[in-house]
Amino acid sequence: MSDSHVSGYPRVIDSASIVPLAEEQIIGAVHVGADELAVSSVIEPAASAPAAALVGRASRTGLILSVHSDLDPIDREWRAFEREAGGTAFQSFDWVARWQQHIGARRGTVPVIVGGRSAGGRLLFILPLAIERRGPVRELCWLGSDLCDYNAPLLAARFHDHVGTDGFAPLWRDIVGLLRTSRRFRFDLIDLQKMPETIGRQMNPLLALPVVTNPSGAHIATLGGEWEKFYAAKRSSATRKRERGKLKQLAEHGDIRFIDAQDGVGIVRTMDVLIAQKARSLARLGVENFLARPGYREFFLDLATDPRLRDFVHVGRMDVGATLAAASFGLTFRGCYYLMLSSYHDGELAKFGPGRTHLHELLRHAIGRGLDRFDFTIGDEAYKREWSDIELKLYDYTAAATMRGWPVVTLMLAFRRTKRFIKQTPPLWRVFSKARTLAGRLSDRLVHFTSGKR
Repeated sequence: MSDSHVSGYPRVIDSASIVPLAEEQIIGAVHVGADELAVSSVIEPAASAPAAALVGRASRTGLILSVHSDLDPIDREWRAFEREAGGTAFQSFDWVARWQQHIGARRGTVPVIVGGRSAGGRLLFILPLAIERRGPVRELCWLGSDLCDYNAPLLAARFHDHVGTDGFAPLWRDIVGLLRTSRRFRFDLIDLQKMPETIGRQMNPLLALPVVTNPSGAHIATLGGEWEKFYAAKRSSATRKRERGKLKQLAEHGDIRFIDAQDGVGIVRTMDVLIAQKARSLARLGVENFLARPGYREFFLDLATDPRLRDFVHVGRMDVGATLAAASFGLTFRGCYYLMLSSYHDGELAKFGPGRTHLHELLRHAIGRGLDRFDFTIGDEAYKREWSDIELKLYDYTAAATMRGWPVVTLMLAFRRTKRFIKQTPPLWRVFSKARTLAGRLSDRLVHFTSGKR
């Protein structure tokens, strides 16, 4: 897949009509709370399906489509489906539902959960989409996209057998057409970012759309059964010797302890230190502290402190004496450890590599749990490439749905083409990164100077 698949100018998408089969009972409207959705061609869902806000039959594939704006009615079915479907940790119900609770609801995000079923009622996919405001326009995007390193549907095994010879594109047009029948779900543009090339063992069906390459990739390490063998395979003898020397110097500052935070107090303390360390790190790089946005701390703490999610969420830290020298927040899902957040102490201990030592322990932890992959998630930092043997390409799909959305999409595509060009041109990216870091340091010094004068 390459950028050559995409026209140089955004086009307004054309969606097919939703046509119910003759034997299905046609109803004139579906009521959701106080809202009445004017639907000219919707059908009653199969008896086995949960109550839907909007239901239609895809005109070309015959699949039954349902759309929900409330996650509660589909909680049980989603959880059952994610246990067997292809997907990532970011499509798990707990991750998506709590994002909406703490972040999405605050900014008026409307969930658009699209389900697709066979004629017999078997669930084949879940698309966790959403509608959000972007200035004067409404965009269709992934639910929780900003904190999902991978955005994708949940797919049943052999999903592609049900979409026919024309592939996913006609089904996507039917989904768009169904959404357009409701005032609640109307939108001006589509912006689907960070879509992985594969979902489980299947190709991502959304790559049938005219996608472009995301500026960033992701990196995954295939783990072995023993840490020492894995470590020796990834690091030269000279590097291992140098790292042992750093570890010895680190130990001179106090006993080194690796701790899996389990109790509520320990988890909150670890997360607060992680967030504070991460804020300073982002400031040094000249990058916005996304963890300071409304609801973000609450989101991570909710996941981390729920005892029911101990097998899903892992909060770890490394203490050196009385100092919390490094911390991390990770997810475990379907045999894979996802490293989401990590930080280290930026004081005297920093020169001895506490972050590196903690990463070694996280890799050891994943191997000890019998996991077969360690996912460093999105980003092309050098250390990720050093440990990984799999590079996962990510793709974006952006299109205008109305004339109002057309100029916004034009600007978005121009900006992202420039960003992609800079990131994929090493000399330019180095200059940009240095300039951003310098700006961050100057801003940090200015803050300290002004606060000191007060």
